[in-house]
Amino acid sequence: MLAFDNFRTARWVRTFNLVLQAVLFLTLFAGLNYLARNHPGRFDLTNQRRHSLSPETLSYLRNLPRPVRIVVTLTEDSDNADVAQSFRDIHGLLREYTYATEGDNNRKITVQYLDVYQRRREADQLGIDQPDSIVLLCGDRRRTVTLGEIYRVEKGVKKAFQGEQALTSAILDVSNPEKKKVYFLAGHGELSPDDVDPVHGLSTLHEMLRQRNFGVDSLNVAYLRKIPTDAALIVAVAPQGKFSSFEQELLRQYLSNAAGRLILLLAPGRPHGLEDLLLDWGLLVDDDLICDTGAQNMTEEGELLLRLTPHPVTQTLIDYKLQPRVGPARSVRPDPSRSLGNSLTVTTLAATSTTAWGEVSYRLNTVPERNPGVDIIPVPGMEPRDRLGVAVASERVSVKDNLPFSVRGGRLIVFGTGDLIANNRIADVANQNIFLSAVNWTVDRDTQLNTPARPIERFQLSLSAGELTKLRYSLLLALPGAAALLGLIVYWTRRS
Repeated sequence: MLAFDNFRTARWVRTFNLVLQAVLFLTLFAGLNYLARNHPGRFDLTNQRRHSLSPETLSYLRNLPRPVRIVVTLTEDSDNADVAQSFRDIHGLLREYTYATEGDNNRKITVQYLDVYQRRREADQLGIDQPDSIVLLCGDRRRTVTLGEIYRVEKGVKKAFQGEQALTSAILDVSNPEKKKVYFLAGHGELSPDDVDPVHGLSTLHEMLRQRNFGVDSLNVAYLRKIPTDAALIVAVAPQGKFSSFEQELLRQYLSNAAGRLILLLAPGRPHGLEDLLLDWGLLVDDDLICDTGAQNMTEEGELLLRLTPHPVTQTLIDYKLQPRVGPARSVRPDPSRSLGNSLTVTTLAATSTTAWGEVSYRLNTVPERNPGVDIIPVPGMEPRDRLGVAVASERVSVKDNLPFSVRGGRLIVFGTGDLIANNRIADVANQNIFLSAVNWTVDRDTQLNTPARPIERFQLSLSAGELTKLRYSLLLALPGAAALLGLIVYWTRRS
């Protein structure tokens, strides 16, 4: 009998074959794990590359100067379906940020999820008291990103997810060791950022700016006699007295020569002394009081409801259909006689209804009455048509030496009201949003990265009650029955 016909030999050959297969199987998995650990690779095959960061973001993360901690106060089990969906979108995006930096010895991006209600003490230690937001911390600097910044909304419907642009911009801003400085003018009875008075204080706004990584200070130009070189933005809120010609000239030079940024909130009935500066920037601020006979255009408290025009300052409010509310206001409008084509762009941001007018004799008339030819009415042909402006933005952009790019100059926004951002009004989400958007626009924080927004795709499965019943029985009976039938066929084939 041959050796291979021996039963003992055959058993040893079969055993050796099984051992060899096991060794090859273990070697294969060991090799795969070695490659995965030491030479990892990822491939994003999804549409719109939903699980990948843009090359621009990856480049910024590789060169990030300081580590950034991201605290997310969104919760997945929120009763609000939009908040829960936002949590899922943000969670997936932040996972890519941590993955992109996890190879560093000192991880540059760390993420923490915090329920501000259940973990109140930890939230207080971090200085976080707002739910449904994203807070970025780097040393003593912080920046808050709201849900309104991570979605593009059209007619109340989310159309695109732009979380990467918002987060990358915030990471770059908070990791920069230099804070943008906002100065509030003083010396003319202006509202102060240190005052906690509900009507005449701006302490709430002060805290909001601090949370958004701005440095805040007061500035008395008449006393200092110069504009600080670190002034990223100057704000004057409801001055009660006139600026001197010297102060006006300092502000004019700051805007024109230093590409400065200025926001003015000018209450009606108070002379401001900035007429020449405003004319230089194509603006007219009238000495009037806006009146409106349309009850639907005013709140029960007598506040004006403003209409908005598309602009980076107002776009979020338009998307979410919000209307700022203001108390007494004066008209602010583009100067009809300004020269066109001089690199100056003037845009009305907020306007009244078509039934409003600017009462010029408001100091004498106790009962306002519209007097054509005397009172301020909309200029025919000027936008917005048949409305008076209450907030106007002016920007100067110049092209030098026929170069194919423009050089941005100063930016100026004028609100014809003095109490838009007082402590008792800033809590209104529309008032808060329009002013903070104005701040971001003036200091160039509105600049978007060159990263396309990802469209939001929605899938809906509509089934009737009968179709749901058929689907239920198919899952419970048809699939197991098909598996059982296949098993019987195999069994019968082997028996025969």
